[in-house]
This record gives sequence, structure tokens and C-alpha cells, in this order.
Amino acid sequence: MAGVVYVPWYATFFRGDRLEQALEEIAPVALRYGARDYEILRSQQDNYKFMHFSMWERKADFEAYWYGTEFKRWRADYSSWYQVLIVPEWTDRIMRDEAGRVKQPVEGDAA
Repeated sequence: MAGVVYVPWYATFFRGDRLEQALEEIAPVALRYGARDYEILRSQQDNYKFMHFSMWERKADFEAYWYGTEFKRWRADYSSWYQVLIVPEWTDRIMRDEAGRVKQPVEGDAA
């Protein structure tokens, strides 16, 4: 079943901008592992708080990304820039929509 992974990141003191740049480096790698999309959000109320989301068809693909060579190297290079313990959370998407989207007909619907 498809799911959305949420990874909470919290930068260490005075490293918020550097962690933002580091996340911009690793997040796109998810697409090479099969992610449908990814998104990094930064809190306006707490500049050290980041929310990393990615959409996956298969949990095994996410795990290949998370435990893969690129992310292992990334974590080793930037481990002092964020607080540990980082625990990704696999979630089921219940509902999503967006403004201005044209609804696509579903096979079997009357035209």
C-alpha cells in the first residue's frame, strides 16, 4: 500500500540554514529510489524545525533510500547539524486534494 513518510528534523544551534541546504541535497535522491514526490517544510515559528515528507508506492523502496549508500554518507557528513534520534514514520494517506485540479474520469463512470 502506498504511504507517506514523515521525517522530523531539528537543527542544532546556529545550524538551521546549513541543515536546510543539506536537506535540499538529500531529498531529491528519493526520486531515484522510486518516490513519487518529496517535500521539505521549515517552521516559521521555530527556524530549527524541519518536516520532510515523501510519497512511496512501496515501503521497501523507502527503506532502500533510507538505508542506502547516499543517505548513510549524508548522515555521517551532517550528523552534528541535527538532533538525534531521527525516526521516520510511515503513514497511510487517507485523503488529499488540491485546488484547481481537474478530476480525471474513473473507468466505468458515466461520461
